[in-house]
Amino acid sequence: MGKNKELARIFEKMADILEFLGENPFRIRSYRRTAELLEELQEDLEEAYRSGRLAKLPGVGESTLQKVEEFLKTGTLKKYEELRKKVPEELLELMDVPGVGPKTLKAAYEKLGVRTREEFIKALKDGRMSRLRGFGPAKVQKILKGIEIWEKAKERVPLVEIYPVAKELERYLKEHPAVEKASVAGSLRRMKETIGDVDLLVSAKKERWREVHEHFVRHPEVAEVLAQGETKSSVVLKNGRQVDLRTVEPEQWGAALQYFTGSKQHNIRVRDIAREKGFKVNEYGVFRLDTGERVGGRTEEEVYELLGMQTPPPEIREDWGEIELALEHKLPRLVQLKDVKGELHMHTNWSDGVNSLREMAQKAYELGYRYVVVGDHTQSARVANGLDPERFKKQWEEIERLNEEFAPKGLVILKGAEVDILPDGSLDLPDELLEKLDFVIASVHSRFSQDNTERIIKAMQNPFVNMIGHPTGRQYGYREGYPVDVDALIEAAKETGTALELNAQRMDLSSELVRKCVEAGVPIGITTDAHSARQLELMNLGVGLARRGWARPELVVNAMPLEELKSFVERKRRKARV
Repeated sequence: MGKNKELARIFEKMADILEFLGENPFRIRSYRRTAELLEELQEDLEEAYRSGRLAKLPGVGESTLQKVEEFLKTGTLKKYEELRKKVPEELLELMDVPGVGPKTLKAAYEKLGVRTREEFIKALKDGRMSRLRGFGPAKVQKILKGIEIWEKAKERVPLVEIYPVAKELERYLKEHPAVEKASVAGSLRRMKETIGDVDLLVSAKKERWREVHEHFVRHPEVAEVLAQGETKSSVVLKNGRQVDLRTVEPEQWGAALQYFTGSKQHNIRVRDIAREKGFKVNEYGVFRLDTGERVGGRTEEEVYELLGMQTPPPEIREDWGEIELALEHKLPRLVQLKDVKGELHMHTNWSDGVNSLREMAQKAYELGYRYVVVGDHTQSARVANGLDPERFKKQWEEIERLNEEFAPKGLVILKGAEVDILPDGSLDLPDELLEKLDFVIASVHSRFSQDNTERIIKAMQNPFVNMIGHPTGRQYGYREGYPVDVDALIEAAKETGTALELNAQRMDLSSELVRKCVEAGVPIGITTDAHSARQLELMNLGVGLARRGWARPELVVNAMPLEELKSFVERKRRKARV
């Protein structure tokens, strides 16, 4: 659904330009809301417009529909093209930099004559920006750090952004009649938190490879073809990412998939083991060293079995101990998507979510969940329309009404909240209200510069806090995270019976930290932090990240059946009462 995203990007850019120009705040918010709606639209834009379904969506008025029609006819918007001429494109790009907003850029533009990124960076470094009112040395250093993070992030893209695109390309390739198998490979298949280029692998009969590559380069998202051959093609997508496709013969599939999945360190160890056992392993198969006879390679399992090994899950192929356990046939059973019974952290339009409570519940039901926690923001999060106690009580009434409909079908909606942890470690809702909730997430949303270790530990000691949301504060490409002693958090989580969140979108709990939780026996909650119904589908990414950290189902809170989840909550409360 490339048109959806393209028009969403145009509306977002128009909002950026209007904000830079100091225009009507209502129109800016309207454009951003439209961009958000288009991003989350679950059907093709043109189909939704022609059928009239787009016009029925909340917030879609006549003006928006006119712009959609114009875009579908011309591929752009006249208003957007007019606005683009008013602000240098390079300055608009800098709005994506952490800590750089339209007011900052406008000050540099009007008072220092800055027109390009290089001029902006120079003004920051030579002291001119720090001499402007409101821009002290500390703020300037923060902006420079933000630029460094932004530049670094452009080299690699977060898994959450590229994974859906790559899986769509995989699906597209599988549609071709010549394709027998297709898969993502490389660091994407290993579910690494960030990705460089995307690797795809296809098995097909050799005489049909050319057809497959012709099909690949015709994908609607391809902006440029770098190379096209019979065994490998490389393209650049409209989002700027490079994608490489390799084709192999069916009998080579397993060996090629193992080889191109990596990691390099894992593959080196596998080849060493193969030599010790009298074999050679490469992307074409498994061969006897003495005779050169090919003895396997059709499947990955065949490759590893010939070497006397279990097949390690792709996510843990990093030479982090999986080789030794595979040789001993002692690899643990890692959590799988089918183990997940529910969602622990989602937002509705009661706070800053896009969809209604009913729409979120319906999507959770369609995903086969047994329960879902409504975790809207609390009163301190004013920018996110956080709920005060009175609004929570009204939301509970809606939850009770919806449970009359959904519970008989097998989905229970749980009352929850994402409570703000205040700077002193206290919570922004009273205990008498928290006690009435089924599940409580506590998160830091302010004072990112202070050491937040004691602040979070104090929140964990509250008997009604069940999980710490995005515990390190890291958000790839946006911020590095706040100062915090994660080892101390893990120790406190174990002591208090509190889970730590593995947030599929923020990816702030790295695979190394998940592994530490696993080794310490600390439970984790795999969540999507969904702000729309579509984002609930990101659970597979969270599970992949958890598997990369060697997470077993027994340590995943939302792999618990509902009654067990309730016992997890009650144990902490009971322990506090003793």
